[in-house]
Amino acid sequence: MLRFIPLLALMGVGAAFADCDKALIPELMFRLGGNNLQWPCQSTKNIYTNAGRYIPRNIIITRGQIFRDDAFLALPRYKPGVPFTLGRVSLKRGECFVSVAPYPCWSIQEEGMCDAMQNVVDVVVDKNEILWALDVGLVNTLEQPIRRCPPKVLAFNIKTGKLVKSIDLSSIVTAESRLQYLLVDFDPTGNAFLYIADAGTRSIVVHNVLLGTTVRVVLPGAVASATTTNDVLYTALVTKSCGTVVLYFTYLGSSRLFSIKADHLRLGNGSGAVVDVGEKPDGKEIVILGTDNGASLFVRYKGESDIYMWNTETCFTAANFLEVQHGGECRLATQVIPGHKRFMWALESNFHDFIANTAGCNGASIRLHPVAKECDDQ
Repeated sequence: MLRFIPLLALMGVGAAFADCDKALIPELMFRLGGNNLQWPCQSTKNIYTNAGRYIPRNIIITRGQIFRDDAFLALPRYKPGVPFTLGRVSLKRGECFVSVAPYPCWSIQEEGMCDAMQNVVDVVVDKNEILWALDVGLVNTLEQPIRRCPPKVLAFNIKTGKLVKSIDLSSIVTAESRLQYLLVDFDPTGNAFLYIADAGTRSIVVHNVLLGTTVRVVLPGAVASATTTNDVLYTALVTKSCGTVVLYFTYLGSSRLFSIKADHLRLGNGSGAVVDVGEKPDGKEIVILGTDNGASLFVRYKGESDIYMWNTETCFTAANFLEVQHGGECRLATQVIPGHKRFMWALESNFHDFIANTAGCNGASIRLHPVAKECDDQ
């Protein structure tokens, strides 16, 4: 049987993908794709299609956040034909396919207008019910990259959809910058800090929201040893049982995992503050998928679909990796998210096929469902 275990229990549930979706409970599994977008009217859809601004097979969803009964999703403009780059779906009821609506509206999605979003690659919902979106400003990044606008972070009141802050990052980025992941943290006084992974410059960009200041924390050279110039810099924030907030990070191609306390990041301190957590188990490359908002990290090995949970208060060894989902061959998780119905949720797709242009005419196959583990009947 399949057993779905709540977030508070710190255990997931794991779906074998025999026929890819066969084992999943329909009410808790959401199919997403480029062919299922919400349009204001048919004529608008026709205009976008005829102009090449809507190409369903070029749409993929890679990151998301869950707030109550809604999921807020990043639809990166990796290729042309993505009509909007930040969307929302309702999780009140699972269906064969659920349609994705632009968030907060169509007018802020216009490619080429710098007041609008160009290419959202990551989103975060914070404890104050603010949705933060990292917009890299560069589109068509998998084909012929075009710099539309400066990179920025936008903040929305999640209940009203009102834009409450726009942070221009152009003063801190360089020609080598590749902004990839966004994290939001709070100091003891409640002031918000943004941490942005810049893989191209081997650094973490730190923005103090209250003061409006931005600094770059350069990471030691050892962090990027044996990596390629186009490597991914994964980051995740965990909160230890003692309350200490720690940022874990690693390049995909690196053989080691590193960490730095948030206290040091807030002060702009990098030198001497980075901790070498250890060598990755079995020498495998690891993809960091997310956290449980506590001390546990969710990961998978590169090219493998099984999802593991590691309690960061234990040693960084394979023996402490708890398998929480046994995946199949169709899709790989790009994120694990806490949220709706107090489950941990997996966002999965055939991203590897999408990158290789082998996803077929219908484009990427994307699923959002609770992390699930098969277990014996008792």
